Amino acid sequence: MKKFNFRKVLDGLTASSPGGSSGGGSGAGGGSVHPGGTAGAAGTPRDEIQETLTSDYFQICKTVRHGFPYLPTALAFDPVQKILAIGTRTGAIRILGRPGVDCYCQHESGAAVLQLQFLINEGALVSASADDALHLWNLRQKRPAILHSLKFNRERITYCHLPFQSKWLYVGTERGNTHIVNIESFILSGYVIMWNKAIELSTKTHPGPVVHLSDSPRDEGKLLIGYENGTVVLWDLRSKRADLRAYYDEAIHSVAWHHEGKQFMCSHSDGSLTLWNLKSPNRPFQTTIPHGKIQRDGKKPESCKPILKVEYKTCKNSEPFVIFSGGLSYDKACRRPSLTIMHGKAITVLEMDHPIVDFLTLCETPYPNEFQEPYAVVVLLEKDLIVVDLTQSNFPIFENPYPIDIHESPVTCTEYFADCPPDLIPVLYSVGAKHKKQGYSNKEWPISGGAWNLGAQTYPEIIITGHADGSVKFWDASAITLQMLYKLKTSKVFEKQKLGEGKATAEIVEEDPFAVQMMYWCPESRIFCVAGVSAYVVVYRFSKHEVNTEIASLEVRLQYEVEDIITPEPEIIPPFPDASSQLPSLKSLSGSTNTVACEGTMKDSIPCLSVKTRPVRMPPGYQADLVIQLVWVDGEPPQQITSLAANSAYGLVAFGNCNGLAVVDFMQKTVLLSMGTLDLYGSSDPYQRQPRSPRKSKQFAADNFCMRGLSNFYPDLTKRIRTSYQNHVNGHCTSPTSQSCSSGKRLSSADVSKANRRGPGRPPFRKAQSAACMEISLPVTTEENRENSFSRSRSSSVSSIDRDSKEAITALYFMESFARKNDSAVSPCLWVGTGLGMVLILSLNLPASDDLRQSEPVMVSPSGTVLTLKGAVLTFACLDCMGTLTHPPYEVWRDPHSADDGEKTRKRKLVMHSPSSSQDMGDHQFAVICSEKQAKVFSLPSQTCLYVHNITETSFLLRADVVTLCNSVCLACFCANGHIMTLSLPSLRPLLDINYLPVTDMRIARTFCFTNEGQALYLSSPTEIQRLTYSQEMCDNLQDMLGDLFTPVETPEAQNRGFLKGLFGGSGQAFDREELFGEATAGKASRSLAQHIPGSGGIEGVRGAAGGVIGDLTRARIALDERGQKLGELDERTASMMASAEAFSKHAHEVMLKYKDKKWYQF
Repeated sequence: MKKFNFRKVLDGLTASSPGGSSGGGSGAGGGSVHPGGTAGAAGTPRDEIQETLTSDYFQICKTVRHGFPYLPTALAFDPVQKILAIGTRTGAIRILGRPGVDCYCQHESGAAVLQLQFLINEGALVSASADDALHLWNLRQKRPAILHSLKFNRERITYCHLPFQSKWLYVGTERGNTHIVNIESFILSGYVIMWNKAIELSTKTHPGPVVHLSDSPRDEGKLLIGYENGTVVLWDLRSKRADLRAYYDEAIHSVAWHHEGKQFMCSHSDGSLTLWNLKSPNRPFQTTIPHGKIQRDGKKPESCKPILKVEYKTCKNSEPFVIFSGGLSYDKACRRPSLTIMHGKAITVLEMDHPIVDFLTLCETPYPNEFQEPYAVVVLLEKDLIVVDLTQSNFPIFENPYPIDIHESPVTCTEYFADCPPDLIPVLYSVGAKHKKQGYSNKEWPISGGAWNLGAQTYPEIIITGHADGSVKFWDASAITLQMLYKLKTSKVFEKQKLGEGKATAEIVEEDPFAVQMMYWCPESRIFCVAGVSAYVVVYRFSKHEVNTEIASLEVRLQYEVEDIITPEPEIIPPFPDASSQLPSLKSLSGSTNTVACEGTMKDSIPCLSVKTRPVRMPPGYQADLVIQLVWVDGEPPQQITSLAANSAYGLVAFGNCNGLAVVDFMQKTVLLSMGTLDLYGSSDPYQRQPRSPRKSKQFAADNFCMRGLSNFYPDLTKRIRTSYQNHVNGHCTSPTSQSCSSGKRLSSADVSKANRRGPGRPPFRKAQSAACMEISLPVTTEENRENSFSRSRSSSVSSIDRDSKEAITALYFMESFARKNDSAVSPCLWVGTGLGMVLILSLNLPASDDLRQSEPVMVSPSGTVLTLKGAVLTFACLDCMGTLTHPPYEVWRDPHSADDGEKTRKRKLVMHSPSSSQDMGDHQFAVICSEKQAKVFSLPSQTCLYVHNITETSFLLRADVVTLCNSVCLACFCANGHIMTLSLPSLRPLLDINYLPVTDMRIARTFCFTNEGQALYLSSPTEIQRLTYSQEMCDNLQDMLGDLFTPVETPEAQNRGFLKGLFGGSGQAFDREELFGEATAGKASRSLAQHIPGSGGIEGVRGAAGGVIGDLTRARIALDERGQKLGELDERTASMMASAEAFSKHAHEVMLKYKDKKWYQF
């Protein structure tokens, strides 16, 4: 007996029984998974569908971070390994090598990174942080970890220096002292250079913090110490005294040696460079102010801005390079931050787009006493990383292979597609490659260290980012890398805004009117839709051919119609106690949305932006097919779009906002439906005004209402909050837990945006900042703090009618489904979810044959089906009777501008995904619907609620997606309280629930998204994308996919110095640091000065290391280290016991000698 036949009989029974109502199971208990409807209908799917996913398939871990390190502070380069490290203000370190080698690690303290120093070619890195701690990172593992830390208690670290091939690190402090740390044991040496010993005794003032430390290239036994006030001391480490002291009356910022060790250069706070000779330290033998104007009367050139850093690099066959940042003239206030390159008599100023944080010159040799031969300069800017080629006279920059321009314009939304069609990435790359810039250096990218291989994961992945300037970027994200494929500028379909016209236009945002708010992409048909912040939707088709054509546009009126008993006056006149006193403030807002237009005439039927009317040249790639704009209605601006969906097989696009729903035929370029949300309920004729749906169900939904997490955040975040309006700001997102108003009802985003428009002190719109600067605090309970939480306070000017009736469209889904209970076969449907938890199904009546599609009208009509959930609806999906995900139908892509367009090729090829094995299977479906509060699975066509799971009582979901994993399907959810959850389908069993990601700001809430194969992403900072996996399999395979930071490379040999140079140049004796700084000679440092903290890096490194011999060796090495440490401690104890025993013996011997020759009576 076939199971599905038995199932069908039951379905028929439940359809006719009263228990199979649409509300079945809506009263489910907290957190439990239990069936609604009749017991028979609920029980059968468990027997019938074998769910393969269990909790063992799930585990969460971060995989990789892409983008530019946020708020960078420090830079370091290993010239042998050729890897670069960047430290940030948030305590993060990013280590970059060849493309694909990109590692992120974080200091637990979160303290800013002050300085980074590589142990050159050793696979280790020292970081100094703002909490006065030094950390040693092990880079010989794929995920670096801390081996040792040293925390200074009494002094603040200001500068560190580690000489090449030395194990002793010099540490300068704010008090002017210099300490020495053994890198191997991370223990402080007893050797200290105190500031009062370094400077002359006659000096009356403190020299300031140590700003520079470096050993002489000529003699490693001489240490150059630069103090902030302008004092430079060359300290002889052997004799423990100053060899020379140099004084200058301007503060020092940096010092650089000539490779021969006879001269050094200092940069100063007055924009000057001084060159000093060791033979005559009384005064500099050369002083220049490179950007200072030379005075006519022979006076000293005028002072300039400080030169923050200078590097002095020599070449064998040409003049030396002097490279510095800063030092520009004060009178050029508009000058951008600059890097100056002085080579011989030529001075080149490279202007930067952002302030310079640090720079490093890359040289051919790691040895400081050889000709340096510089070949490139790495410049770390506040928001960019550039590398300048020094080998060419015009100093071109290298083309950067890293994806560090994600934030070129602030990111406003993201979408993630794993396992998409394999031909998409090469196709997008081919159209994107045509836009490549010219003028880059022709040399290879110099940061080429590490090793990376593809790993086992081979499916294609694409990430799409939408930006504040209207641009959309497509990225190849396969195998945990990121590479830009293609950039689309959506603003090109509109006329440019002319300055000065702001007050006369119908704009609803002052700045960034083209900001991308939502995106919808069908990878199979290559249809792409964008919803913009100015209430428009653009439909794009993909073509490989350039075309010159006009852009079709439509205008749609979407207005909430109030009941007849309400007069229209309140819609036109703001309900102020004294309207006349408020009007001037409204009129003064540029680009405002006020109800009284600037010229005194009411704005009606005009869109916010102007679409180009002339023919437009469209390059290969995505080409605008249709622009749909919402228009002003009776002085009311269009509300921003909250949901968007399209379907290529049907040729339809649907979008909604808090007023209602619009459905547009993009093939015939006609508006099929434009209707207020309330009118969608229970009406068969979409154009006939109907009474409202029953108040009872409405009231139930309103009481359980909580605003949708993602799509409704944006309108409030686009309002400019000026100081004069601070006390009236309502721009926070709703939490279901908040008691928002005295009547106990919740407000939709539309209500508050309306309140902001009408109410006193309405803040005007502001720049559509990205997720980048949207900050909120976590939910709180006290009344006065509620504005800072995920809750929205009630505005006094919102009427009760607004509260009851405003209902945003929050989710849309085209699908072959059953629109009504008595349907016997699937038909095209549009599922509509609202902010009040209502689900409506619209029937789509499409022409029977493809030939008639262009001419016959498409009919859209409400089916009368209404389902309910708690909270705003987030997502829909359909499963067939076997529990397999059913994809919506699509049209196979064909080039709309192909040259060989004959009649045969014009025919559309549709993929319908309907089950073909049996008619019986074809008419049974599961509908999965997830809201902010709960998930439900309905059986169709009976509309019985089979399963319900109350996901959260105290919080609300920000994102929910039905995804495939291991050839099965599950529901993945991200909650505002930081929990990431997965539920099995169709039975909604909890498989994973981990409190993983606190929603510390709105950026995470707006950009978090799940995709297939257990992957997800969010914007972790304004400039970085963090990817994570919730798949156990991917967590297990992650080590194979990550790049190696350390690869075995032989250290280049030092040049042979020659007999005479060895004889006359530099010190004859070898310098033994061990002898000087070791405990035997220098003694122990004070225990209270610094505390040694062993790191967790060793053990973690073993767990993360590849198996086999390397892992065994690492374990053995750590065991030896630990044994050595214990032996060292034992050694110390033994030594102290021996010392005390020796002292006792000595004392006893002295006593014996004293009384040796005395008689007993002489005692």
